[in-house]
Amino acid sequence: MANNETPSAVTPDEDKPLPFKGGVGVGESINGSPPTPDDVTHPPTPSLASEGEFPHVPERRCILTGAHDARANLIRLAISPDGDLLPDVRAKAPGRGAWIGVDRKTLEAAQTKGKLKGALARSFKGKPLTVPDDLGARIESALERAFLDRLGLESRAGALVLGSDRIEEAARKGRVQLLLHAADAGTDGSRKLDQALRVGRDEEGSGLRGVALPVSRTILAMALGRENVVHIALIDRAAAQRVSHALARWRGFIGLYGEAEPRDSSRGLPVSTMTNEADGSAPSGQNDTDGGDAAGVNDTGGDVTGNDRRD
Repeated sequence: MANNETPSAVTPDEDKPLPFKGGVGVGESINGSPPTPDDVTHPPTPSLASEGEFPHVPERRCILTGAHDARANLIRLAISPDGDLLPDVRAKAPGRGAWIGVDRKTLEAAQTKGKLKGALARSFKGKPLTVPDDLGARIESALERAFLDRLGLESRAGALVLGSDRIEEAARKGRVQLLLHAADAGTDGSRKLDQALRVGRDEEGSGLRGVALPVSRTILAMALGRENVVHIALIDRAAAQRVSHALARWRGFIGLYGEAEPRDSSRGLPVSTMTNEADGSAPSGQNDTDGGDAAGVNDTGGDVTGNDRRD
């Protein structure tokens, strides 16, 4: 078993974020400074190491930085039967794997300089493999798919509320655990629901608000089997944490973390880069409303198979 695959236990004190992870949890600080009201996030950042039901979490080492973290926070790479290196973001493919904990920009820089090739050669013990030029794009696509699939699963489990009126009612009652907005959601509609979220949590005047997703209403509608999905609320705390984790991996990999901006309702991540840069309004011909609960998508796709050993 390669060094980067050696399992170990992560304790709360050792669970430090790798470069591609973004956001802070309730009571945590940003860049080492004391927490401020705008730092408060909702729900708290999921911590696999601190959850009572998961006292011991398998850890892996990033082959590019050497940093260790819980495997659920990293991105696994595996070799296909044809010898191609492909992302295995669900960590389900058989065979030896290599793990990375960097964002896309860092990964592509390492690929250009040859650092990735050397790290992979050590991890796979010189086994012949082909690294696709668009590896970063493939990982990003796989992380997006994993997030959308997670939304679909939670929708089928009844953990989602769709429709602006339903979401506002649930938010004002303090039932909303996570609030999401499509990238092309109208500013007025999002602000209205953000305000309802603050009212329901008795945090009026704070910077608490929903998360602007890096996908449009069209993509969300396709993922959930609806005609129009602009806003999404999760009312189950465990479901909200699962979705938050999938979203943090995706957004962290594409570099949406660390800026000093108002904090969102998931992990304290910046949201301004996902709003409509012109005026934040909904596209012409589309209303900033959506329907009720709907079935989601299958939790499948993208795994590499064909090897006879898993790490």
